[in-house]
Amino acid sequence: MPPIPKVHEGDTVQLRKSHPCGSDLWRILRLGSDVLLYSEACDHRITLSRGKFNKAVKRVLPMEPPHQQTE
Repeated sequence: MPPIPKVHEGDTVQLRKSHPCGSDLWRILRLGSDVLLYSEACDHRITLSRGKFNKAVKRVLPMEPPHQQTE
């Protein structure tokens, strides 16, 4: 059984299979028993069950913290 990835809303994940548009990077919009993913390449949204999502994740790219302005 693959390890359960630690993800948060706003993180970007790379899935094992690419979408027909050619992109394999998805942003997480909602987490729960289902996961809502958004492709920035083609503006497509998909919903995966949590079990399928856990198996499909190849790597997690954490959300970048907001840049602080220095004065």
